[in-house]
Amino acid sequence: MEPAKEEESSVQDEAVDKSNFKNCNHIAFYRRQKLLHPGKSLYQALLDSVTLCNDSVKLQIINEENKVPLLVEIYAIEGNIFRLKINEVAPLKSRYEVPDVLIKEPTTQRLSIAQKEAGILVLTCVGEDRKLHITANPFQIELESKGETILSVNTSGMLYFEHLQPPPQNSKTTAQKKEDTSIDSSQENQEDLGLWQEEFGSFLDIKANGPTSIGLDFSLHGCEHVYGIPEHAETLLLKNTSDDDAYRLFNLDVYGHKIYDKMGIYGSVPFLLAHKPDRTSGIFWLNSSETLVEINTKAVMEHVPSRSPPDITKRRVVPQTDVHWMSESGIIDVFLLMGPTPFDIFKQYAQLTGTQALPPLFSLGYHQCRWNYEDEQDIKAVDAGFDEHDIPYDVIWLDIEHTEGKMYFTWDKKKFQHPERMQELLKRKKRKLVVIIDPHIKVDPMYTLYSEAKKKGYFVKDRKGQDFEGICWPGSSSYLDFTNPEVREWYADQFSFKSYKGSTDILFVWNDMNEPSVLKGAELTMQRDAVHHGNWEHREVHNLYGFYQQMATAEGLIKRSGGQNRPFVLTRSFFAGSQKYGAVWTGDNVAEWSYLKISIPMLLTISIAGISFCGADVGGFIGDPEPELLVRWYQAGAYQPFFRGHANIESKRREPWLFGDENTQIIREAIRERYTLLPYLYSLFYRAHTTAEPVMRPLWVEFPKEQETFGVEDEYMLGNALLVHPVIEQEATTVNVLLPGSDEVWYDLRRFRRLDYPGTLKIPVTLESIPVFQRGGSVVPLKTTVGRSTEWMTDISYELRVALDYKDFAVGELYLDDGHSFQYLHKKQFLHRKFTFHKNVFSSSCADEIGQYHTKCVVERVLILGVQKQPTSVTASLQSKRDGKDKEVVFTYDAKTSTLTLEKLLLNVGADWEIHIK
Repeated sequence: MEPAKEEESSVQDEAVDKSNFKNCNHIAFYRRQKLLHPGKSLYQALLDSVTLCNDSVKLQIINEENKVPLLVEIYAIEGNIFRLKINEVAPLKSRYEVPDVLIKEPTTQRLSIAQKEAGILVLTCVGEDRKLHITANPFQIELESKGETILSVNTSGMLYFEHLQPPPQNSKTTAQKKEDTSIDSSQENQEDLGLWQEEFGSFLDIKANGPTSIGLDFSLHGCEHVYGIPEHAETLLLKNTSDDDAYRLFNLDVYGHKIYDKMGIYGSVPFLLAHKPDRTSGIFWLNSSETLVEINTKAVMEHVPSRSPPDITKRRVVPQTDVHWMSESGIIDVFLLMGPTPFDIFKQYAQLTGTQALPPLFSLGYHQCRWNYEDEQDIKAVDAGFDEHDIPYDVIWLDIEHTEGKMYFTWDKKKFQHPERMQELLKRKKRKLVVIIDPHIKVDPMYTLYSEAKKKGYFVKDRKGQDFEGICWPGSSSYLDFTNPEVREWYADQFSFKSYKGSTDILFVWNDMNEPSVLKGAELTMQRDAVHHGNWEHREVHNLYGFYQQMATAEGLIKRSGGQNRPFVLTRSFFAGSQKYGAVWTGDNVAEWSYLKISIPMLLTISIAGISFCGADVGGFIGDPEPELLVRWYQAGAYQPFFRGHANIESKRREPWLFGDENTQIIREAIRERYTLLPYLYSLFYRAHTTAEPVMRPLWVEFPKEQETFGVEDEYMLGNALLVHPVIEQEATTVNVLLPGSDEVWYDLRRFRRLDYPGTLKIPVTLESIPVFQRGGSVVPLKTTVGRSTEWMTDISYELRVALDYKDFAVGELYLDDGHSFQYLHKKQFLHRKFTFHKNVFSSSCADEIGQYHTKCVVERVLILGVQKQPTSVTASLQSKRDGKDKEVVFTYDAKTSTLTLEKLLLNVGADWEIHIK
């Protein structure tokens, strides 16, 4: 490893403590909004202003103190969603509204007025049992479904809206500044409220538009369990917040971030889910500026409908969770998702922001990465090491050191002299290469990318109109303005083989440092008063920056293939809708047991916020994991969506074979299990892509009525069939596993042991494996053996693992296509098969008649778990054959585990067939 050149930045520059980042009390708009106390809202609705439009209901509300009117728009959206927008009636200039995140303008349903009298407006949705009760004074909204209040808006009176004002003509007194906030703070003796400028450390943020923050509260009735709003290194179940301890959504480069902390890290998805046994609901707060979320679960008294005389009222104590959203700028644009099931919520959110992109199959294999593989010889040696140790892998990665002086789209002329030849070697082995491409561009007139972007005016500007410059890996850098569609199109073109010299069709991309990271900037990011396309300040678009870079990169890889092939792009920074463009990971974690433990709730939270393709760096990025920790991390990662080993430049080498024969064998087995599981995993990604079901999901999603699952975060479901419990404690000899569902049957995935008594079980564990259970009633497709990479496994036969429920029934599916192109979409070239076990007949049928795909691949083996007695005969018949002849099937029966194994079947996976068991 070469020492960092003087003008470049090193990892030590990035390693920071938490004091470099703001807490809530450092944030001026938070301090201002905290001057508003819960109680009667300052806003009242002007019911005479109500207008019924084709797509919405509009009305005005007014602040009793400053008399500034606001326009409220209410939309009913197809699929059980409401949208609420609040903006100024006549702003001095347009306020920022988030573009490009919604996949289209949502289809609306007509609202009608059911009642309008005595300060009450009731709206109903045509043909649906949903109502909105709007109270005029104070302004409040209640959402009702079938007579039950699900959610209410502004119940605590926290609606807050700082209207745009002309800049002060002269220096005002502190008292006058406070008066401008429309809050009576005459009693308060407090710090400057940061209206027109704000300091943090040595940094000064000049606010050209003055104070523009917004806030609103929501009450979730009957709910005490809320989830979502990634990304935080926190528990799955969101916690109650206290003053100065709100959940922060502000994308930041926090190297070795602390755990159990609500500070913002790399990504932000302002989507919160609330769950109770009979309903799941959601709040999607569409705002890309810095956002803070306060949560307060409490007990409230509720009136119970009674047939008793009207003067006798019954009351009961029920939970309620109040959620208070505050954003630095923009407008209030919020979607209220009514569920009622968890899967309805996922569909509703995807209807707005899109589903997970279907990944190329190779990207579901194992990825080997470190900062940095030294040169072409190093790449060749590591690649050969996997073959030598019989460990499958698909992708090797190159970090920043592969470039010429940290200039992206280039190669170090000494270390990577023949990049195409290196890629050809990988291609012959049916493997891929991923390279890092960050958003900062080295300030160097001799660097073509820089000079061209500068000439075209494609960089973010500072508030004085000059190109914004900050420090990152190359030293002084400018930052491409990805919010500009023209810049995105130009950037996409840089991935063409003509532009990106030395790249080939097996090269894919990793977008890092795209929060954006500015190593010597305020909070290590871009100044909020920097200026983007359309003259919008950075504060408005901050959380969208990485979203846009990943969008442009994915588009570039698609363009490069002439629109034929699916891209693979990993991003560190993300926002709502990032799922449409690729994968994310949890960032710079640490090689400690506590980070392995926190990775599970972090990934579950990202997953239920729409981004299924997520993972954590196996082994921990920072530091050197002890062998046991590394083994346990590989075992966990093998059963998570994105599976990559990664290490820091200062960490010791940790390829899987460097920790002794015993550990090599265990890691090999974990990775091989992953490859065996790929048909199931790929099928799950197809479901995520088509129906928005998360690949990795909390137990409560599958068992929504089982209250004991609501807080579980040390185990999870992979799809609906597998329950995974990683071992996250050092030297563990047992783990407590919750097998939920009173009428569920579970099977040990490896030993086939049937467990008919759900509940919490103490399961013995050894270092060799982690507990994985298959749910009764499911069919899991597997490969019978593994190859050196996914591409070697195309024609390897299938095993179907059938786990019977207590009714001796099971159902499952398999999705199959070419694994890399868009032909599944454009030409319907895919197979979607359904497998059913019912009344001792196991059948394969077509799950989607539209799809057609030819494959030579066969089902060779079927294992049926839970068969209570040995059959006398097993026969198979192809439905296409009309001669009526059944084929005798070779079978064995293990009475100890009640497992029936059917061998040498050779049934084409695309054909209809039945297996009869007598």
